[in-house]
Amino acid sequence: MDFRRGRISEQPEINLIPMIDVLLVIIIFLMLTTTYAKFSGLEINLPTADASKRAEPPNEIDVTLTASGQVLINKVPLAVVNVQAIGEAMRRAAGDTKEPVIVINADAKANYQSVIDIMQAAQTAGYPRISFATQSPR
Repeated sequence: MDFRRGRISEQPEINLIPMIDVLLVIIIFLMLTTTYAKFSGLEINLPTADASKRAEPPNEIDVTLTASGQVLINKVPLAVVNVQAIGEAMRRAAGDTKEPVIVINADAKANYQSVIDIMQAAQTAGYPRISFATQSPR
């Protein structure tokens, strides 16, 4: 028996308006997050080099500082380790070269004050170009 004889049967319908609202919110969210996801980087124009030309290595003075505090300049140990003695040894090692590069090879466990003393000695000797040597982890 069919008791709904006089009634019109309603077909279920899908309401698309809430679904469109949700999709628009998702699109707006994605648009906002993708603009902040850009990686900023430095734009650098690297110099080019011709392989046939050989560049002269810069005049370097190697200053080695051991963990015990011993200072070696171009593999020659210093008897007295103070700012004046290190500066004089740098001047002797430089000789007639102009503006040598001071390369500091300091042990990882060396005293920080000793590194500062070497930098100060280079400054008092008139050598402003200082570089630190590092090694990659194994």
